[in-house]
Amino acid sequence: MLLCLSVDHRHADLALLERIERRLDSVTAALSDGAMSRGAVVLATCNRFEAYLDAPGLAPERALDGLAQAAGMAPEELDGAVSVHRGDEVAAHLFAVSSGLESAAVGEGEIAGQVRRAIDAARSTGTSTTELERLFQHAAVVSKRVKHRTGLQRKGRSLVQLALAMVDSRVGDWTSARVLLIGTGAYAGASLAALRTRGARHIGVYSPSGRAEAFAASHGIRPVPAGALDAELRASDLVVACSSVHEPLLTRERFDETVTAGSPPFCARFPGLANGSLTAAAAPTRPRLLIDMGLPRNISPDVTGVPGVELLDLETIALHAPIPELGAELEARDIVRTAAAEFAAVRAEREAVPALRELRAYVDGILSEEIARMRRRGAAGAPGTDATTGGDARSDELEAALRHLTGRLLHRPSVRLRELARQGRASEGLDAVTALFAD
Repeated sequence: MLLCLSVDHRHADLALLERIERRLDSVTAALSDGAMSRGAVVLATCNRFEAYLDAPGLAPERALDGLAQAAGMAPEELDGAVSVHRGDEVAAHLFAVSSGLESAAVGEGEIAGQVRRAIDAARSTGTSTTELERLFQHAAVVSKRVKHRTGLQRKGRSLVQLALAMVDSRVGDWTSARVLLIGTGAYAGASLAALRTRGARHIGVYSPSGRAEAFAASHGIRPVPAGALDAELRASDLVVACSSVHEPLLTRERFDETVTAGSPPFCARFPGLANGSLTAAAAPTRPRLLIDMGLPRNISPDVTGVPGVELLDLETIALHAPIPELGAELEARDIVRTAAAEFAAVRAEREAVPALRELRAYVDGILSEEIARMRRRGAAGAPGTDATTGGDARSDELEAALRHLTGRLLHRPSVRLRELARQGRASEGLDAVTALFAD
């Protein structure tokens, strides 16, 4: 049986997602353990955690307990935060997720790549199974179908695009903005592309893991050395943080040290600061915008207590995510429903395999006996024997005819057995075949 545990931005707060993310390796190992499942694929993004298990007979409660224990929390902390999908529901859910229909920014295109990387990771660690491979391969096909048929991903935006749109009026002139990008992973690349689309030119990159120079060289931006981070923060107008860290990299203390007095930059045109009363023009400190795309958080929430600092985090972004064009979304959901129904039907058909195998074995046994008898008669010199070959001259032709007849006779019962399986009645078909043909 397929089972999915889903924790996302709609049902869980960011703090709970962060706790799971910090112990992701332990969670993945626990859910992939042979005592828990045959295999598991874990999908972890900035606003969701999903575990897809191939686990016949596994009670959802046991899976939830395993998740909670591995994440270092009490099972009751997951109450109301985890959605459980079973059987055919799993395919419908994954197809919707991979198509961007469950994202905070509906229709965003990055999730398809994240789903693909999740199954790649499971494959490389040996935790995938045939059933999970079928599921995720079909999800890739469905997401492409949604993309090409509906244009939903052109209407939707990624979370970073949405975040930049939310601060666009504050920034004003992107060409003069000094931007600091923190992180060098896949999401950093997407963030950089979104910044450039907005017109940003003065971009530096800092990497907690020391990969800033390589990333900067390959993307044509400026690297920020570890010792220069505070100086860069003092000079930056906008910080976009999307690094993989277990604890916040940018804390209130750091900003207390880096916020400096001076003439306000372009962002002094902001209508107001954190307290809503002090105007930027009158502010004694240099205001700046912080966008935290990380999970766990890259930026401590209490930085908003520093005068002149405005923080936009995943919770805020998800809260203000707009509804995309309704027609495209409805069409996409229809594609997903149809694909999920077909996937379920194909899975159900596989339940007919034991009955088909038993029927085929019985008929093939009779066929083999008749072919062997025919050839023995030919070899014994029965009428029609070819003296030069020592066999019946018509034996090959007769064998082909017998095999064709057998196929014709098996066609209808085989189709019916598959139909029964699609209806959830595979056991009835097997019982009938066993009753009729078993020894």
